[in-house]
Amino acid sequence: MDLALLRTFLAVHRAGSFTRAAPLLGLSQPAVTGQIRTLERQLGRPLFLRQARGVTPTTVGEELAHKVAPHLDALMAITEGRLDEEPTGRTLHLAGPPEFTSVRALPALAPLVEQGVTLRVAFGSAEESLEGLAAGHHDLALSTARPRGELLNSAPLCDEEHVLVAAPRWAARLGGASVVRAKGPQFLHGVPVIDVHESMPLLTRYWATVFDAEPVHSSALVAPDLRAVLECVAAGAGMAVLPRYLCDDALEPGRVVPLFDPPMPPLRTYFVSVRAGTLALPHIARAHEWLLRAAVHW
Repeated sequence: MDLALLRTFLAVHRAGSFTRAAPLLGLSQPAVTGQIRTLERQLGRPLFLRQARGVTPTTVGEELAHKVAPHLDALMAITEGRLDEEPTGRTLHLAGPPEFTSVRALPALAPLVEQGVTLRVAFGSAEESLEGLAAGHHDLALSTARPRGELLNSAPLCDEEHVLVAAPRWAARLGGASVVRAKGPQFLHGVPVIDVHESMPLLTRYWATVFDAEPVHSSALVAPDLRAVLECVAAGAGMAVLPRYLCDDALEPGRVVPLFDPPMPPLRTYFVSVRAGTLALPHIARAHEWLLRAAVHW
């Protein structure tokens, strides 16, 4: 049986679509379809059920994938590189949100550059990063969404605590966190909101989790980078919900202060994702390992 056909079959099985598998294989969608049909003729059994959005494996397809996947992945490890080799002379493509990637991930991966690995970074939303990873544009993706399906494998990195903060003068005007706790979220209605999008994703999630309510605010200032949001808060423009790791250095000297201190602060989990089988490549495996190791202290 042709190994190229099995490789194409496994890519389609993991991607759940001929179209998504094509760029991973460097083939056109018709070529992928033709190879799957050839393999089905050789086996005399259908391997996939065609649906409106992709394909699902038949029982025979599931059995075949279970049998061939470990062997094809092992062959990939042999042909693409060995796990015990130093990951030099390779390029690592990383995708993730700008703030977390800049402040957390890149410092953890910086030693790879000393070992000869070239780093290329793309900033984007969780959806953009995971789609780019699935399409083969990235090697690792950092996101707050956990991908589904067998094409991408993910591991939790860390939990991110969110804090409602403002400049000290706003806290003094409101009377402090104890007053806000006593009077409720409606007491914050007059404070301008700073967020990364018009939909106020961070503030809305905080209000739902902490106050079990929807905010009645509208965004007074929108900046698509949380570091810019932090600086605007520190300058007195209003209040914002920010990750604690990002504003700790501003909280310590009192440049910004918490407006509320809930007993259970909202948390958001970050994941690191790779395409199935690519951890056999030494430079990707090393980066993945270092991120997991560094995240223990985040």
